[in-house]
Amino acid sequence: MSTTPDTAGTRREILGIVVGFFLLSTAAAAYEIAPASVLPVIQESLGLSASAAGWLVSIMYATAVVTSVPIGVVLDRFSVRRVVALATVALVVAGGWGWYAATAGAYGWLLVSRVLGGLAYVTFWNAGANVVGSAVPPEQRATAVGVFTASAPVGFALGQFGSPLIANVAGWPAILPLYAAVAVVGVVVFLLATRRRVPGVDAPAPDRAALRELFGSRAVWTVCALCFLAYSLYLFVNTWLPSFLASEFEISLAASGLLTALFPAIGAVARSSSGVVTDRVFGGRRRRVIVSSFAVATPAVVAFAFVSELSLVVGAVVVVGFAIQLVTGLIFSYIAELVAPAVRTTAVSLLTSVGLLGAFAAPIAAGAIIDYAGYAPAFVAAGGVAIAGVLLALRAPEPSRV
Repeated sequence: MSTTPDTAGTRREILGIVVGFFLLSTAAAAYEIAPASVLPVIQESLGLSASAAGWLVSIMYATAVVTSVPIGVVLDRFSVRRVVALATVALVVAGGWGWYAATAGAYGWLLVSRVLGGLAYVTFWNAGANVVGSAVPPEQRATAVGVFTASAPVGFALGQFGSPLIANVAGWPAILPLYAAVAVVGVVVFLLATRRRVPGVDAPAPDRAALRELFGSRAVWTVCALCFLAYSLYLFVNTWLPSFLASEFEISLAASGLLTALFPAIGAVARSSSGVVTDRVFGGRRRRVIVSSFAVATPAVVAFAFVSELSLVVGAVVVVGFAIQLVTGLIFSYIAELVAPAVRTTAVSLLTSVGLLGAFAAPIAAGAIIDYAGYAPAFVAAGGVAIAGVLLALRAPEPSRV
């Protein structure tokens, strides 16, 4: 699954693919995280507990966990253009459906609409990581995939910052269709860029032996476990930091959303620079980047439990945001370098599924801890997750980039 971009036309195609998928993923990520910055408003309007409200974010990840690998199989066997176009329609429908359910106070239907949005999200993510990573030479893979993965924190920053502002003007249900509509621009760019072909998706489907080797690989499962831990930390902070700031520092939801937006915003820098950092600072050694990132994140995330100055909290947000998202920017090219080209699509889909399992579980688990014991124990527990990441990363292999 490789393509050499050696003509101006191919470079234009790749640029259009990156921009198109970036916009699609940004729209889906903003839609996905949008409820987090207005959870207290949602809880009050729908009469929900913290754990129930957390499901509005986690349900999309639950959907992705279950459907990621099957969607990877679909992307291997059918037209990527058609699948992505259908996913865009699904996201737009989910946004409108969610608005209707929220305004009617129908929590159950709102959850179902988020399931449909989750299907769209995981389709954009798997297709984007696969196509962008495969359309460039191996030495550019980490940089290209890192740039694409920066779309997630950009979308999260948009959702965290914009949701309280939109809610104040049009009511919180309006956040759902507005963010989903951004995907229409992305799919137009992608379809125009791939009128002739979709670079990097011409590898034959893997046979059963190749799949058995993939699912039996200790290296693959180690990297998947690291992805699980990184996404657990990422979604824990993204989901509960706005409520923590509003509760502990008595600031408005708009102000807490703005401060929380720093977390994914710094992640956009971390993810897009992950390839450059690993190649130039660490000599191409992927494992050292992962170990260092979890090690830096550990004391910073625990600090939330003890600091009382808002300025120190902002500093911790920046440190944790950069460290953890350096991992999430690098890990999708990392796993592609551990497996044969024929199974890279499936490997990325598996990584997505396991990583998003952590993203699904973390907000719910954190909500339960917060309901029972408060915010401080939740942040201490997050520090334990980061320590586990350090220990596991020390056992991860160094890949060969082919």
